[in-house]
Amino acid sequence: MGRKLTGRLIVATHNLGKLREIRELVAPHGVDAVSAGDLGLPEPEETGTTFLANARLKAEAAAMAAKLPALADDSGICVAALDGAPGIYSARWGGPKKDFAAAMEKIEAELRERDCFEPQQRRAWFVSALSLVWPDGHVEEIEGRIDGTLVWPPRGDKGFGYDPMFLPDGHTRTFGEMTSEEKHGIPADGSQALSHRARAFQILEKSCF
Repeated sequence: MGRKLTGRLIVATHNLGKLREIRELVAPHGVDAVSAGDLGLPEPEETGTTFLANARLKAEAAAMAAKLPALADDSGICVAALDGAPGIYSARWGGPKKDFAAAMEKIEAELRERDCFEPQQRRAWFVSALSLVWPDGHVEEIEGRIDGTLVWPPRGDKGFGYDPMFLPDGHTRTFGEMTSEEKHGIPADGSQALSHRARAFQILEKSCF
């Protein structure tokens, strides 16, 4: 059984794009979401070897520091032809300045080095691990995934990170070309959401919101 969340929630991220999406996801539940950055909480070093481990690390640090429940996301893009890279190191591929335009160029260069030009050679998937931690140590966590293909050049100026080069299966527009609601809005009829983060949250909300 999950534990219901009420009152205030720390969103354990300093990533403004991620913060915006998580706030939009929790908004229908009347939760007061405040970011770790707003509270001046430091970003812990991500030393985990999996998305879930890093998400829990961030959520635990925020929950213990603020004495409030904390929700953290660790997410990234995995490219089949690059043996799953950049994976948990997706943010680091953007360098100290989190330059995702450069990170996308790096992925494209790696694919070209491997002569990966056809769609079937450019398969990729986004992963989002959500960890919700209470100050007493109780943890609820889930992982979501969306598969697709990488396009070049990148398309669209919406979203953030690698969104402009990711074309989800069954769609003709990249995440970078979709509105926030199209990308991660949870359908009212209960059908599966589109984005990796929304898919993970859709499962988490059934037990915690």
